[in-house]
Amino acid sequence: NKGYFRQHLDQDGWQSEAPIEWNPADKGMTLLPNRVKVRLEGRDVHLAVWRFDLKGEKGDIVPLHFFDSDLPENADVDKGLTYHLYGGDDRYRLKQEIILGIGGVLMLQSLGYSIEKYHMNEGHAALLVLELLKRSKRSVEEVWDENLVWDTEKVQDLCVFTTHTPVEAGHDRFEWGLVEDVMGGYFPMDAFKKFGDEHGKLNMTTLALNLSDFHNGVAKKHGEVSQHMFPGYEIRSITNGVHSRTWTQERWQKLYDQYIPGWSAEPELFVRVDNVPDDKIWETHQECKRELMEIVQARTGIQMSPDILTIGFARRATPYKRADLLFRDIERLAKIAKGKLQIVYAGKAHPKDGAGKENINKIIQAARALGGSQIPVVFLENYDMDLALKIIAGADVWLNTPMRPREASGTSGMKATHNGVPNFSVLDGWWIEGWVEGVTGW
Repeated sequence: NKGYFRQHLDQDGWQSEAPIEWNPADKGMTLLPNRVKVRLEGRDVHLAVWRFDLKGEKGDIVPLHFFDSDLPENADVDKGLTYHLYGGDDRYRLKQEIILGIGGVLMLQSLGYSIEKYHMNEGHAALLVLELLKRSKRSVEEVWDENLVWDTEKVQDLCVFTTHTPVEAGHDRFEWGLVEDVMGGYFPMDAFKKFGDEHGKLNMTTLALNLSDFHNGVAKKHGEVSQHMFPGYEIRSITNGVHSRTWTQERWQKLYDQYIPGWSAEPELFVRVDNVPDDKIWETHQECKRELMEIVQARTGIQMSPDILTIGFARRATPYKRADLLFRDIERLAKIAKGKLQIVYAGKAHPKDGAGKENINKIIQAARALGGSQIPVVFLENYDMDLALKIIAGADVWLNTPMRPREASGTSGMKATHNGVPNFSVLDGWWIEGWVEGVTGW
């Protein structure tokens, strides 16, 4: 498998990408004997599945299953369909969504699961509703009306749907000609269009909304924004969260284990955070900050001071998050913060997101314009979960600057709070609910 990508920043500050070769077996995954197949462009595409056992806080096992199309019996063009998360054009993407949605239902059945609810996160898996419709189809003789052969109520009762973004690019759309070319006669096109058409294209969000009985956004504000985007559907809100132990640095874990036992299984216990002595909090934070300073020096050669206010900003590099906002007026920034501030950035831009790559480049050019003596600014390349946690725990303040109301939820700020780091953020997404001025941040 190729993973997402390894990020490299050249001398001019532009991102390039290289594949990350990895073997599922090396990651603790087990190849299962189960096989299913889906039909793409008139060919059978065979699918294997790897299992990874995720151990919960109390020892319970949650099995995760990962598709693999890199099999000898598949055509070369199909072997790479499970290589990349973001792999190419609409045709490649549609094939992946057929594998996930239709193949997912088939594989879960093969694995012996009896599913009570299918939870579609975004429209990527929405084609599963077609497989469910086919399984529940009634005969014309049974219902005496061709329009009623599809038991939509039964399928709706099986499905719930979460929309995760108000950004248009997050809602997949496909030309019907492409759909017919790839899927062939899998499902009658007239009925398919009835369930999923929007302005002459297949809209995966529309398909998911029409064939699920519960819909939600991922924060209170996002639920309201989504309701406006999709009038005619009831869209509620369930605010996103993060897995506490995963996103709490080890030093903080030990501190919480000592003073707030049970915190990771029951995060509500954080109301007892006053039990943690102030000097222990400060000592733990300073240790995390010194570690970040060491990482910065090892990776960039730039020596940052643990005694200077450090802003952290690490997340996907996409235009609406406005990572470069601080540098719109460099002279003013230098006048305000010279000798008082340093900033650590990280983040990957989607390989085809030219504007996201330009954001990264602007930050790197701004860092050079400011010069290390005025306001040290670094951009650490090859952002991943390990680096994210080190920046989150080592920063003094966590910065978030999205364009309202495009931040559906955001989660990096939640991770910061787990590590004693206050937020400085535009009021959008989850932060509207988490913000207490001067207490949780600003």
